[in-house]
Amino acid sequence: MQTFTNFRLRLILGLRGLGLGAALVLASGCGKTGSEKAPAEGAGLVASGEAERLPEMGPGPKWQLTALDGKVIGSDELKGKVVVVDFWATWCPPCVHEIPGYIELQKKYGERGLVIVGLSLDQNGAEAVKPFAQRKQINYPLALATEKEVAAFGGVEGIPTTFLIDREGRLRHKKVGSMEKADYEKLLIPLL
Repeated sequence: MQTFTNFRLRLILGLRGLGLGAALVLASGCGKTGSEKAPAEGAGLVASGEAERLPEMGPGPKWQLTALDGKVIGSDELKGKVVVVDFWATWCPPCVHEIPGYIELQKKYGERGLVIVGLSLDQNGAEAVKPFAQRKQINYPLALATEKEVAAFGGVEGIPTTFLIDREGRLRHKKVGSMEKADYEKLLIPLL
């Protein structure tokens, strides 16, 4: 856990003091946070209207965490669901920008089998995330990511980094940086 705390701290400190450079990074995502082993940014992205042709990027990773509400959540618990796993932080403007869209998508498609999961990389952990979630009225499970989950997903290059997993547990899309709700909705609808 100490290493992951150092990892978060390095991420935060790496973004502070960058001025205009940091603003440019934040326009699409909040800095690098992991290995380069994950598929390239935008991997699995297709033109509008072609979402049903999202390629299979391999099996989704095995992972399991205790959510902030105390319930166990992970790949086994979510079998048969369309799962959006979002690595994010409360201090990341592009991450925060996406949250209202995820709340809407969860409301709209939850009954059809969509589960959005937010895996926070906040250094202050639940102390930062719980009050933030209450203020924003987040309606999907949140948990604190560990190095194990970051590694399971092949590393996180910047935040937000979001993975889309189909009902069979196959990774179908990865994005680094924010995406408008309407564009992301087009990708996930054919999987529902």
